[in-house]
Amino acid sequence: MVRVLLTGGAGFIGSHTALALLEAGHSPLIVDDLSNAHPDSISRIAQISGVAIPALIVDVRDEAAVSGFLQEHGPVDAVIHLAGLKAVGESVAQPERYYDVNIGSTLALLRVMKKHEIHNLVFSSSATVYGASENVPHAEDAHVGHGISNPYGKTKHMIEEILRDVSAADEQLRITALRYFNPVGAHPSGLIGEDPRGVPNNLMPIVARVASGALDSVVVFGDDYPTSDGTGVRDYIHVQDLAQGHVRAAERALPGFEAINLGTGVPASVLDVIREYGAAAGLNIPYRVAKRRPGDIAVSYADVSKARAVLDWQAKRTLADACRDDWAWQQNGAKLRQA
Repeated sequence: MVRVLLTGGAGFIGSHTALALLEAGHSPLIVDDLSNAHPDSISRIAQISGVAIPALIVDVRDEAAVSGFLQEHGPVDAVIHLAGLKAVGESVAQPERYYDVNIGSTLALLRVMKKHEIHNLVFSSSATVYGASENVPHAEDAHVGHGISNPYGKTKHMIEEILRDVSAADEQLRITALRYFNPVGAHPSGLIGEDPRGVPNNLMPIVARVASGALDSVVVFGDDYPTSDGTGVRDYIHVQDLAQGHVRAAERALPGFEAINLGTGVPASVLDVIREYGAAAGLNIPYRVAKRRPGDIAVSYADVSKARAVLDWQAKRTLADACRDDWAWQQNGAKLRQA
């Protein structure tokens, strides 16, 4: 059994990772300030699992509070660091906030880890570190950091560089940066899922709101890309597969710094997502085409061979599975949003 401090554990990916840790026989502790999570998320984790996870509602940058929490509930064997701001558009409008929160929380966490002699860290990175590269599938040994178009992606790249340097300075550290692609789906119970505040930034939450009647249509940015149907192609990974990848990374951490992709390796277009979601919901989902957005690339998907080799992990769920589970969440999640 591994005892894991899970920062951002009440959020979309964090709540699923908490459940995956429990299912694997591990013991998570949650730290989350609920800035991008519903207060009921932690109780819903308990409802699904039958386990009440100790949780501290605080900003991870509050080192004294996090340290006291570890003293009360520790010792801890590993940290999975998911806490941070993640909206690309918001990062462009509020760059100083994104640098402060994302980089500051990581530095604070490293200091807490050093104080409590915790040497295993799994960091929530992103495929955005591959920037404008259209050399697909993206492999971990590719050059990263070039052409990143937003502060969110830049913080992920900067944090990877910080972690690489820190691990080189301390041979006891085992740090894994998980570069994941497009998380989608929800828990099949329909009790937890993605619930973005305000206007969604990612495709599937937008499609879901159109399906549920909250929005009129999906805006497809560009239908003239050199792809099978002219729309952008991405790698959509079910959040449960993603969560299990975090568990494997915590269990199998290697000395030093490792970057590992978590994706399916199976590209899907914007129209594929709209069609699959429509099939799951039994609806014809309307969409309209607009001009391409600056900075968008035609195709991005993962080379997943390293995850198979190093973590003995691969995605098992399909895009259709993700759409089905997300639709179940939307039908139940509406109650959560109204609570």
